[in-house]
Amino acid sequence: MSDATRRVRVVSVGAITSLGDTAEQLWAGARDATVAITPVRHLDWPLAPGPIAGEVDRIPAAPGRRSRVFDHADRALALALPSVAEAMAGLPAGLVAAERLGVVLGTCNAGLLSARAWLDARRRGACPHPEVARTITPQALAEAVAVTVDARGPVLAVNTACASGANAIGLAADLIRLGRADAVLAGGVDALSDVVIAGFSALQSLAAEPAAPYSRARAGLSLGEGSGWLLLLRADLADGAGLRALADVAGYGLSADAYHPTAPRPDGSGAAEAMRGAMADAGLTAVDIGYVNGHGTGTAKNDVAETRAIRAALGPASDTVAVSSTKAVIGHLLGAAGAVEAVVTTLALRDRTMPPTAGAYVPDPDCDLDYLPGRARAWDGRAAVSNSMGFGGANAAVVLTRPGLAAPPAHRREPVVVTGLAVFSPAGEGMAPLLRLAGGGAPDASPSTVAFDADPFVDRRARRRMDRLSALSVVSAATALITAGIGPGTADAERTGLIVGTGVGPAESIERFLGPVLAEGPRAADPSVFPNTVYSQAAGQVATHVGLRGPASTVSVGHASGAVALGYAADLIGAGRADRVVVVATDVLTDAVLDAYRRQGVLRGHRRVAGLALIEASVAIVLERREVAARRAATVFGEVRGWGAAHDARSSGLWDPAGRGMERAMLAALRDASTTPDAVGDVWLAAAGLPSADEAERAAVARALPAAQKCHAPKVAIGEPIGVGGALLSLLALDDLSRHESGSRVSVVNSSSLGGSHVSLVVAGRGTE
Repeated sequence: MSDATRRVRVVSVGAITSLGDTAEQLWAGARDATVAITPVRHLDWPLAPGPIAGEVDRIPAAPGRRSRVFDHADRALALALPSVAEAMAGLPAGLVAAERLGVVLGTCNAGLLSARAWLDARRRGACPHPEVARTITPQALAEAVAVTVDARGPVLAVNTACASGANAIGLAADLIRLGRADAVLAGGVDALSDVVIAGFSALQSLAAEPAAPYSRARAGLSLGEGSGWLLLLRADLADGAGLRALADVAGYGLSADAYHPTAPRPDGSGAAEAMRGAMADAGLTAVDIGYVNGHGTGTAKNDVAETRAIRAALGPASDTVAVSSTKAVIGHLLGAAGAVEAVVTTLALRDRTMPPTAGAYVPDPDCDLDYLPGRARAWDGRAAVSNSMGFGGANAAVVLTRPGLAAPPAHRREPVVVTGLAVFSPAGEGMAPLLRLAGGGAPDASPSTVAFDADPFVDRRARRRMDRLSALSVVSAATALITAGIGPGTADAERTGLIVGTGVGPAESIERFLGPVLAEGPRAADPSVFPNTVYSQAAGQVATHVGLRGPASTVSVGHASGAVALGYAADLIGAGRADRVVVVATDVLTDAVLDAYRRQGVLRGHRRVAGLALIEASVAIVLERREVAARRAATVFGEVRGWGAAHDARSSGLWDPAGRGMERAMLAALRDASTTPDAVGDVWLAAAGLPSADEAERAAVARALPAAQKCHAPKVAIGEPIGVGGALLSLLALDDLSRHESGSRVSVVNSSSLGGSHVSLVVAGRGTE
């Protein structure tokens, strides 16, 4: 790949915040230190005094005939669409085919207001509209955005709490660098709600006055809401079209603190590692960085930890670097923060001006950097870092530079092998019970749960604060590491990354937290449950209890989550960002989740012969660079060769009945694996008993892989494990390859969300060349 195709340009941006409904209004307010944190007016808050926040007081209607995707309108989606349109205005018509345009959305709370409406209706004995359930998950928001812009490339959602927006930008840049897309709309969104305010109030994290980041006078954070988007484009396309780029996304880094559900590591070492990774990815050093747009929440622990992180990452160069926090003017936008702050950093590079940290500043000896208090400063630097830190110890840093400063270093793509695995299904732990289940007939229509014992890996006190999603994920990850010959808590584990995939996420904790708040008001908010309501808390618990501190992320792509987690992990290893990554895919069921599926008419039973039979499951797979695995004489179970993703972009939110999106995903995966359709032996279908989807997939396979020897549909017998499906099918495919002489043949593994996002993996046996 040439330097030009490795470079990723930012050609346009969009934002809506409490400073206004455009990116230029955001930039003007940030540059001029205009504080837009005021009493919240649109929420009914029963307590005095009322909360303050960076509230968006007017949401403009999104332009375009496809701007209304759902009958039910969630505030988060309403906030996203105007800024999406603003960013997309920078893409000339016809420059990028719809099939080469992707979307990566980062969010912390996703459609939490829809979840609130759903659960409140159930609590009152009412019948919630099925459309409400369709707008709850992160992937639902990503797919709605994709429909409005007709994006038919990869459509993915990231949920790493307050690091989501930054993580989304980095992942989007990877998609372009690796040839999976030519342009990607990357950003984040989160909306204010009484639920979130109640949660942070219960944690005693909110300040009575606008936040004062890095100041000795700081007394807590201010919440905010809004959306920010960057349109990323392959550099050769941008330059060839004569577009005036705003900046380059030069690199990004991820890490896990493995420390605490809400607090950062006091020494800042996790965030420092993310910054180092971002600079290495960009091919830059500390002396190249002139400005840091800091996470700067205004809380006692976070600001000190970030200061130490910057000192550790930049060394002596930190004495001259300038740092500021955008949260002082718009509040903390949670999952959207990293995206909105990247917009500010991009415009700072464009205008050669570093925005200040607003508000009254009182020097703090523990925060001893140059925080640009009160006034903007002219700047002729070339590179900046935008930092994000989230619940569960998720850290992300993005390096932005002036256009064309430097191409990221070229990496020889390394083969990625499977060295450890674990599976927990309703049939029990391990492959043997799963194979027996797969060999049976159609499962019972009632849901099946997973029994597991967390005691070997989690002490009883910690277990009481964890939900089943987190506890099962910890057990699964630890078991897989042990089968890989890596002891949890060892130095080898500490250098290991972690990607978690989950479809419905922490539904149990959301229900447990919301129930008392809806019934009794915000004073009933439980501070021990609130941190578990973010999708990435399971990853945080895995990292903490297993001792993983490498690159970490959580993806939530509906029923394709596990497949995307495997693909993302393989990319991180292949690009040299990690030698080893544990992939965990887990979903657990609740009555409300089952009710949501039932009301959408996709569950088997209740006079329906066809439909999904939902089950719980957890799969963990250890991926490793082949050279590293060979060096330690690890057992190899197979290889992940490549992956591809595509979206149907249908306004109905359903599958293309011809299966064209699935066909593109399979062909993209084969290209990524440098193989051809005639090399495919078996296909492991996403099919799970939903006729419209299953028939579309079989039509796609018939066109794309006519020489495939056999198509397997084990989920028809096993049940539908939601986001775990792709990972579970990969284990079955690898087991099958190990039992039969496959020669040079590979297997294709398919996964699809209910909203038309398709992901295919190419896997090979241990001896396949």
